[in-house]
Amino acid sequence: MNFKNEIEIIEKKSKFYGYLFECQSESEIRQALSFLKERHKKATHICWACRLKTPFIERAVDDGEPSGTAGRPILSVLQKKNVENVCVIIVRYFGGIKLGASGLVRIYAKATAELFK
Repeated sequence: MNFKNEIEIIEKKSKFYGYLFECQSESEIRQALSFLKERHKKATHICWACRLKTPFIERAVDDGEPSGTAGRPILSVLQKKNVENVCVIIVRYFGGIKLGASGLVRIYAKATAELFK
């Protein structure tokens, strides 16, 4: 499985691995998720968002993070950058220190933005 970009961010002992995939269909998104779930078997959360052009689809998934603190910030960055046919997946390994809702929103948005640099 190939991805366009990959980043790593450490925030208060939690590790965040971000992946940017180009994808044309939901099946390609499922393949990317399967690939990363296999690669990161011990991850606490695998959060993601996607935007597909045809058919137009936008999805955001928090995967156990508090509602709206992971998938929505990822999707928000994709919308602001006006990119399509992409999926961003952020893998989190919890480091024992809670970041709070605002901290999670900030780090997931930051990780997504980093993938486009």
